[in-house]
Amino acid sequence: MLPKLKKRLGDLLVEEQLITESQLANALKEQSSLGLKLGATLIHLGYLSEDQILTFLSRQLNIELVDLLNIKIDPNAVKLIPEVHARRLRALVIDDDGDTATVVVSDPADLQSLDVLASLLKGRDFDLKIAREKELIDSFDRVYRRTQEIASFAVKLNAEHSDNSSFDASKVDLSGEDSDATVMKMLHSLFEDAVQVGASDLHIEPDEKVLRIRQRVDGVLQENIIQETGIASALVLRLKLMAQLNISEKRLPQDGRFNIKVKGRSIDVRISTMPIQEGESVVMRLLDQSAGILSFEEIGIPAHLIERITLQLKRPNGLILVTGPTGSGKTTTLYSALNILNKPGSKIITVEDPVEYRLPRVNQVQVNSKIGLNFSNVLRTALRQDPDILLVGEMRDQETMDIGLRGALTGHLVLSTLHTNDAISSTLRLLDMGAPGYLVASALRAVIAQRLIRRLCNECKTIQKPSLEQQVLLEQVSDESLTSIDFYTAPGCQRCQHTGYNGRVGVFELLEVNEKMVSALRLDDTEAFSIAAKQSEFFKPLALSALDYAKQGVTCLEEVFKLVDRFQVRDKQNESSTSSTLGVN
Repeated sequence: MLPKLKKRLGDLLVEEQLITESQLANALKEQSSLGLKLGATLIHLGYLSEDQILTFLSRQLNIELVDLLNIKIDPNAVKLIPEVHARRLRALVIDDDGDTATVVVSDPADLQSLDVLASLLKGRDFDLKIAREKELIDSFDRVYRRTQEIASFAVKLNAEHSDNSSFDASKVDLSGEDSDATVMKMLHSLFEDAVQVGASDLHIEPDEKVLRIRQRVDGVLQENIIQETGIASALVLRLKLMAQLNISEKRLPQDGRFNIKVKGRSIDVRISTMPIQEGESVVMRLLDQSAGILSFEEIGIPAHLIERITLQLKRPNGLILVTGPTGSGKTTTLYSALNILNKPGSKIITVEDPVEYRLPRVNQVQVNSKIGLNFSNVLRTALRQDPDILLVGEMRDQETMDIGLRGALTGHLVLSTLHTNDAISSTLRLLDMGAPGYLVASALRAVIAQRLIRRLCNECKTIQKPSLEQQVLLEQVSDESLTSIDFYTAPGCQRCQHTGYNGRVGVFELLEVNEKMVSALRLDDTEAFSIAAKQSEFFKPLALSALDYAKQGVTCLEEVFKLVDRFQVRDKQNESSTSSTLGVN
């Protein structure tokens, strides 16, 4: 039997002196115009909080008030109510023994919704519990993954083409208007699922016996296995059509891009195909255009570094590099810098591959190597376009590097990226690519190195006592005593999908070239340059910046140790003796 209030909710709240008669009368008056239930109206008017109402209903109806983040949810039980009904009714099945289902709702006083719930459960008894509405909405996004839906589309698609050994391209409408085709429905589910979990990349990898669909979430790949290997060519073909790639070419890698709408958000997709033993591997980078360009504060650069970087951006000329591995957020940082520099009085030209964000007032050039429109060719022309600021997407070769360095020496501020591990090695990489030391010394102003480390889930993180091995590593990373510091780890919960992490935060390292570094570069003395860089006033290694986050409980020690240079200990031990030998103080 469904729990039922003996009196109307408003009257009971007045009896309990939680609200006054006049507040109830005003809430009833406002209820119709707001289009809300009475409880929601009272919250909207500020008469009661959601917790007060839920606690009251829990007591009146003898129903447990639960914290959804700390409750185990049975993924099979969730399927008893389709997602569309779960969201409408604000109801989530968290357990089922075959006879009785445990259902969490946000409003147990809504009898009409409970009747619909009873019909959806098809005769099962159900045990009600209450939770906050926001917790329910957050849970819907976590538990209603598209895994089963994707699998069913795979079975259907495989059946449609079971008579063919390979997918027939002639069956696909090249106009792209067959939006009801199974392959399009499956791709739409794949993209929806990826966006829902915040994936940065989507991988489609055919193997000998299975098709692997993998999503990179917070820097780590999560895998979904599909048995129907024969559908891989259908998915790849459709994606090639969407990106306007050559569908007949399967022997060579191809790159392209397209834009899709997912859950009301504009997603820019960069696609790369590569021939492998079992077909073609596809990797797609997902960029949410709806998010816009982030500020330095929003991407997590500390205030003291923002001040130093902003000073460097105000220079009239010189080279500023942003470095880090693929996926570390270099482009995001560059666009944040461009947003600061984008003024009516400055002409900005960018040379990119690809152009990721469209910026007003900025002349953005998309590199196209197929027609000879490469970085070096565009840069030569760009320098004749009277620019104040140049952005080079990446210094990929010596010719591009030389033009960029000389542009920095001829009155232009040049921004670019390199794929290196840290700020110091970025400068050495320029020398390794063939740039003369005197040229680097004259042009280079600053290097920003960055990484993305995973944030601990705030809901389940607990204090962690460093192991003996970790204590040894901490002593190698930092000179200060850390014995009194509480570090944290996270075992995993519903909020973080049992990973222990929720999102990522940027870690930054700023190297500003000073006189000692310039002198070392002019002499091509890389060792003296490294020592001078480490001893410079504002330089702080990535590992120490990450350690600051660990001290604050933002991340764990495992994430810090990923950034520790394996030669750091040797450098620390020998730094003072080497400094005196080379005359660097």
